[in-house]
Amino acid sequence: MIELKTTMPGKKALFGDACKVLEEHGVIIGGNWDFDRGNFDTILNQDGGESVYLRLPFDVVDGVMDEDSAMISFGTPFIIKHVVNIGLDDDDSPVLAAAGLDQFQTPQDKDAPIVYDEKWVHEGQDLIARFSDHPIFIAPLV
Repeated sequence: MIELKTTMPGKKALFGDACKVLEEHGVIIGGNWDFDRGNFDTILNQDGGESVYLRLPFDVVDGVMDEDSAMISFGTPFIIKHVVNIGLDDDDSPVLAAAGLDQFQTPQDKDAPIVYDEKWVHEGQDLIARFSDHPIFIAPLV
C-alpha cells in the first residue's frame, strides 16, 4: 500500500454528489462498504490476475450510508495491488467456474508489493487532481 499526498483528506461531500462526480472519472463505490465507512475505487492497471487500484476511503459523518444525502469525509487516498488466484482452488467446482459463480475469490495477496510504484503514485495523484477541486468537495476548516 502506498499513501498519496493529495488535497482530499478531510474534504467532505454529500454521498450522492460524490458518486456522480467520481463516476465521471471512472472512480466507483467499492463493494466492501459498511454502514459508517467505505471506499471509492478505480483500477489503474490490470495484468492477468494482478490489479493496481486507486482507493479513496471515506467515513460517513452524518446520515446513513448509501443515501444520497449522507455526508461523507474523505481519508488519505492510497494505491493497493491485489493478486488473485486465477486457477481453480481444490474446493472449487468446475461447474461453478464454468458458470462464472466463483468470481469472488479471496485475493491471493490483497496487499502485494507494487512494481513501478512511482508511476502509479503519479497516475493516482493526477487522477485525483482532475476532480479534487470540484465545488461539491468542501475543504476542511483550518
